[in-house]
Amino acid sequence: MARGLWKGAISFGLVNVPVELFSAQKRSAELDLTMLDKRDLAPVGYKRVNKASGKEVPWDDVVKGYEYEDEKYVVLSQEDFRRANPDASKTVDIMAFVELADIAPQYFETPYYLAPGKRGEKAYALLRDAMAKAGKAGIATVVIRTKQYLAALVPQGDALVLNTLRYHDELKSAKDLDIPEKLKGAKATSKELDMALTLVDDMADEWQPERYRDTYHEDLLKRVEEKIKAGQTEAITEPEKQERPAKGAQVIDLMSLLKRSVEGGRKGAAREREPQREPKPKRATRKRRIGANRWTPAKSVATATTRPSP
Repeated sequence: MARGLWKGAISFGLVNVPVELFSAQKRSAELDLTMLDKRDLAPVGYKRVNKASGKEVPWDDVVKGYEYEDEKYVVLSQEDFRRANPDASKTVDIMAFVELADIAPQYFETPYYLAPGKRGEKAYALLRDAMAKAGKAGIATVVIRTKQYLAALVPQGDALVLNTLRYHDELKSAKDLDIPEKLKGAKATSKELDMALTLVDDMADEWQPERYRDTYHEDLLKRVEEKIKAGQTEAITEPEKQERPAKGAQVIDLMSLLKRSVEGGRKGAAREREPQREPKPKRATRKRRIGANRWTPAKSVATATTRPSP
């Protein structure tokens, strides 16, 4: 059974819906790597050190503090965070309902699940179904741990998903990139646009998130196994020398690339539609045995395909 972060309520108008907040993220698939001293490969540790005495501080003696003047602090405990706003600490306070499509992708941050609390099932289902039918997302504020977030409450199947949002002033503007300036003279022709649309249509598919996985994690594990088998566990792999690209402007034949992409996509789709045929058995290769007057079948040789190191 998953462990909830807190029990509280969704509040909108005069309605309170009891809910429990759960994280929707699994642990990252990153490798658990240990920091080593490259001189003797001894593990490198990190200590919490008292800057005045230089002595290590155990976790039980660590508290949080806010520096209100130079080297003067206000100590804050979990109770202080709760008392700052008792109502906000465990309430999803919906301020407005907006079109979900109007929320730009860069605003979305971290997903959570909201499960119905005890005796709140009917109100939970009513809010979920009403939002789904209206095609709306609820814009709310919520405090998680020690920070208040802006969030979008979205119906998803039988559940409600609470996705924290970045505040507008936390995001950089695309204007800082001078994108319009960089795109001057880069306008596509009508033929190129038509070909690009054809490529998009040919590659169109339904969103099936279960089809995708972290393949780099698997490749990195294979690289680890390669170094173990080669006895290179303590060797530091130096970067390969790469040839520098020739100086000068690179001219891209965009139309040619689009055509090849479309043709390649169609050939691949055709291969998937063709029924798989069983390959015909190959005849045994014969070779001449040195010093003999008869032919003998050659032994089959298993070839190993090696993959270049990353």
